[in-house]
Amino acid sequence: MLNGTQALVRLMMMQRARDERAGLNTAGYVTGYRGSPLGAVDMQMARAKDVLTPAQVTFQPGLNEDLAATALWGSQQAELRGEGKYDGVFGLWYGKGPGVDRSGDVMRHANMAGTSPNGGVIMAMGDDHTGESSTTLHQSDWAMLDAYMPIVSPAGVQEIMDYGLYAWALSRYAGVWVGLKTMKDTIEVTSVVDGDPHRLSFVTPDMELPEGGLNIRLVDTPQLQEARMIDHKRFAEEAFSRANKMDQRKWGKPGAKIGFVAAGKNWLDLQHALSLLNIDKAEAERLGITTYKVGQVWPLDMASFHEWADGLDLIVVVEEKHKLIEVQVKEAIFDDRVKSWWKKAAGRMASRSGWRNCPRRVAPIMRPRSRRACRISVRGVRTILRQRCLKGRGLMPELAATIWCSGWIVTRSDLRKWVAKGPIGWVKRRSRRAIMCFRTLVTALITIRACRPFALP
Repeated sequence: MLNGTQALVRLMMMQRARDERAGLNTAGYVTGYRGSPLGAVDMQMARAKDVLTPAQVTFQPGLNEDLAATALWGSQQAELRGEGKYDGVFGLWYGKGPGVDRSGDVMRHANMAGTSPNGGVIMAMGDDHTGESSTTLHQSDWAMLDAYMPIVSPAGVQEIMDYGLYAWALSRYAGVWVGLKTMKDTIEVTSVVDGDPHRLSFVTPDMELPEGGLNIRLVDTPQLQEARMIDHKRFAEEAFSRANKMDQRKWGKPGAKIGFVAAGKNWLDLQHALSLLNIDKAEAERLGITTYKVGQVWPLDMASFHEWADGLDLIVVVEEKHKLIEVQVKEAIFDDRVKSWWKKAAGRMASRSGWRNCPRRVAPIMRPRSRRACRISVRGVRTILRQRCLKGRGLMPELAATIWCSGWIVTRSDLRKWVAKGPIGWVKRRSRRAIMCFRTLVTALITIRACRPFALP
């Protein structure tokens, strides 16, 4: 039985045991600056000194948050010149949300530089969304996102350890620091847990990495670091999440019509809300409801979400404060990277000469802005609508059953009404607030990507 703070102590020992079994001589380093809900980390680490020291784990509280983060940055360079005592150093930083903000300089530089292939760094960020013990109602996710750091969000004490082990594995594979989102509802609770360090195993995705890999290197430049981050690390993080099934369908089955998405503390809230409605797993399946639990909130595993969302009429995303999962859900549905023909079309549209060779259903509504970009021609859209929609050949999104447009949802039946009555006549029958303007609606419809004809009822 452990509380969340004690689970962080156990986590360090578990990683050391896993490395020892794997034949690695690694060491652990814990540093940071206390603050609610992580106000007791230093006390618990100091109490566990007698068990941490034999496991080669060093605890050293920082003078402040950014100095502690800088020390962890240095720990990833311990064996870089071949002079290190250990094969690698796995690190744990802890700090309150405002401490995350002040450490942005280190986070960006260290994450761009990368981590040791046998080291890795976790940043345990203590968030206080309700301001119960803070002067600000902070959300650290976006600070992590700004530094291109992946984020995992545990929903309890057991997942603090499980996701922590996953985070180090991801950190080593993709060469990135990983944010571990902690809140009072998940870290200041006590639970019965399984502390077996070898209970989990992680799979390495089969994907092509750039020359020299993704980890920290002795000779590097900011330009090369950013190129690896944007072109390779983001997709490596996403592939690692998919390979290890961090996001999962919990309730329901394929064919459901309503889907709920949540992560971390919000997953607990969603479960509680459903229980108040007397909806259990069997009842959810009967009602056509499915739930999706997200473990890695950024970057979202697009392919797995796409598979889960297929056929849904409505998706409800439950999250706190500023939306993060929702924007990725829209990207997963409307910027479908699964459809191969769209990838090819996008490649052809990237140049001034190639855009004309796009599929017929796309090319007439596109016009080039430059060699590397193109934009929608509203005039061209209207032309296509007159030619196809008003003649009984409507446009239908290829991928999703719904379209998000200006904060509301357009259903298949709405689109049929739109096509049958004509866009102008149908728009007049909707509120101004629902439809910002005809151009917005048309743009949303077309930018989803390709459209295909469908037979009107």
